[in-house]
Amino acid sequence: MNGIYFPGIGIDLTNVPSGFTIFGFTIKFYGLIIATGFMLALLIAMKHAKKSGQNPDDYIDFLLWMVIPVILGARIYYIIFDLDNYIAPGKSFGQTLLDMINIRNGGLAIYGGLIAGVITAAIFAKKRKLSLPLMGDTICMGVMVGQIMGRWGNFFNREAFGAYTNSIFRMAIPLDYYRSQGSLSYLLSTNVITEEMQKHTELVNGLECITVHPTFLYEGIWNFALLILVFAYRKHKKFDGEMAMIYVAGYGLGRFFVEWLRSDSLMIGPLKVSQMLGMVLFLLCTGVIVWNRLRIKKGIEPKLHLVK
Repeated sequence: MNGIYFPGIGIDLTNVPSGFTIFGFTIKFYGLIIATGFMLALLIAMKHAKKSGQNPDDYIDFLLWMVIPVILGARIYYIIFDLDNYIAPGKSFGQTLLDMINIRNGGLAIYGGLIAGVITAAIFAKKRKLSLPLMGDTICMGVMVGQIMGRWGNFFNREAFGAYTNSIFRMAIPLDYYRSQGSLSYLLSTNVITEEMQKHTELVNGLECITVHPTFLYEGIWNFALLILVFAYRKHKKFDGEMAMIYVAGYGLGRFFVEWLRSDSLMIGPLKVSQMLGMVLFLLCTGVIVWNRLRIKKGIEPKLHLVK
């Protein structure tokens, strides 16, 4: 029941718990992974800050500014585009509020966190008289590491998966897991577990499983490739903010394609929110990069801090 399987490539993970219990209190791996991601992002940012002539301590302060707004932004964004599943007829105000603040089972949208992070960074940079574009370059690699780790939090929660597939890379999740968590009826009613998944269940180790695209893994691999690209380019950037623009454009492009496969996308009518936003960010950031490159060709020298 607690297994996650990849039958096409012969990987059987027979016991993948979503958390553990200490003194009667359940600690979710999702939360631990998110917290670890924040700390790794800070360490990476501080190292880059030192190499580019900045004060690494500024990024410790920024983390303290950022943590709560980012989590709130990620949660609020998710709730806004999934509001019907939180505000339901006959549901008490207290229960609605509890459901909204309960993030232990997931429900954080990366884009919401990024938007809140950018707003917080702009306020922080203005107050400390720092360069926002340079801050973007300094933190973007850490953000990517945090995103890669966050997708593994989705893995432990058995969420953020894609549509039905019988491909060699299919991920098989026992339906009994969702029954034990009391979430199966919700996933069926919201069509996260689709009719096609139910029609094509597969028996794995005697358990009835849905077989889906492991989109958490697709996105994680894309982000890892993007991280390598940005890391390799850091000594060759042409203007402050270019690394951040490459990251946002690259992430938006990858998310546009991965979101096509997701069955749990946040929607505006028939359109997938993350898919639309991903393409807008790709076009916008690509435009900024091209515009700055053209200015440089005309002899306009931009602000530039390279790592030593």
